[in-house]
Amino acid sequence: ATFFAQAHIYLRNLEKTGNYNCYIAEKSRVKIFQLFISDRDITKAEKPTGKKDIAETGLSDIAFSDITIGLLSRFKIELASKRKSSDRTIANYLMMIRTVFSQAIKDGVTEEKYYPFGKGKTSIEFPDSTKVGISIDDVMKLETVDLPIFSHDHARNLWLVSYYFAGMRVSDVLRLRWSDFKEMRLHYTMGKNNKSGSLKAPEKALAILSKYMDAKENRNDLIFPDLKVLPDLNDEFEVKRVIAQTVNRYNKILSKFVLPAAKIDSKVTMHISRHTFATLAGDKIPIQMLQKLYRHSDIKT
Repeated sequence: ATFFAQAHIYLRNLEKTGNYNCYIAEKSRVKIFQLFISDRDITKAEKPTGKKDIAETGLSDIAFSDITIGLLSRFKIELASKRKSSDRTIANYLMMIRTVFSQAIKDGVTEEKYYPFGKGKTSIEFPDSTKVGISIDDVMKLETVDLPIFSHDHARNLWLVSYYFAGMRVSDVLRLRWSDFKEMRLHYTMGKNNKSGSLKAPEKALAILSKYMDAKENRNDLIFPDLKVLPDLNDEFEVKRVIAQTVNRYNKILSKFVLPAAKIDSKVTMHISRHTFATLAGDKIPIQMLQKLYRHSDIKT
């Protein structure tokens, strides 16, 4: 019935459900909060301690009743002053603490009277953020630049396929199979929210896919090679781990090799392809259609 024991359960559940990205991010936040509670230097880049139990970490635990409004206020100040954390990052730490608290209340291991969040207590505020893509001129530079090295060309191809399919998440691009295409249309289920749909396949996208045709073993084969190294594609945690590493690798390739070759000064990552489509399509496509393309439940998103 202590916070970090419950946090350990929370992390273990994320791992079991294959939620790799959330697991890694939350594991780090739990560790930083535990360093703070243990009166240790939270600026140290200490890695999360594998799958050790809380008792094995050498760090302190804390009762839920001791996580007060004042303590959270001091934690926020510590994050801002020592780790130079942004308002958004601080909000993410508070969200983690709130989630573990809610789990503990639901499981009956602490009482709601100790809950330090809500009106008149600790509030979590998310700052407005602007997400901007690159210009159409930069997109054309990416399309036309000569990239003789496979990894450089492959990084560019993944970015463009994401862009051509209405800002498809690169995690979904990497999972594409030849069987997802029927009668010149792409049919796929978005990994983040399990929403299904289909899109007409643009000629430019089909031209890129044709580059990978020689490696096709059967109709159900993955189009791109990055996940073919995995022995079990049903292991969702491992798949997401490899996807995260792959995206990081190609982001570095884009920055170090592709952008200089294309003479592009803007920041470009794999995820920027999604924002680029939204930016360039915003004046041409009705907002209701954009909502459908992006498969958001709320049009405000």
